Amino acid sequence: MTKMSLGTHPFLLGFEQLERLVERTAKAGNDGYPPYNIEQCGDNAYRITLALAGFSEGDLSITLEDRQLVIRGRQVDDTEERVFLHRGIAARQFQRSFVLAEGVEVAGATMENGLLHVDLRRQVPDTIVQTIRIERK
Repeated sequence: MTKMSLGTHPFLLGFEQLERLVERTAKAGNDGYPPYNIEQCGDNAYRITLALAGFSEGDLSITLEDRQLVIRGRQVDDTEERVFLHRGIAARQFQRSFVLAEGVEVAGATMENGLLHVDLRRQVPDTIVQTIRIERK
């Protein structure tokens, strides 16, 4: 018996990209830094919050690449003129990726008290039921 993958099941037409998205998400780095929350703020609204102590807005970039939200951070290294007795606050670069479903858009981003908030909104189509007309040949 052959094993069917999700993209080749006969009842799931057009879901080939879903399998690629799952693979891409599994390959994304999952080192736990920076820590983040994902919350649902309403029926069609979500918020991703990343804890970014020590980062400023200028140290961050947020891009949307092929339905993948990519948040990158890189701090300027100013340790040459500073002497640390203990360094417990991480100051390393990072990249955190989130795959967005079809119809989910980035509504905006804000930085507040060391927390980066990225708001997402799902666009809901007006009509869910669609009638298909049968034409004669």
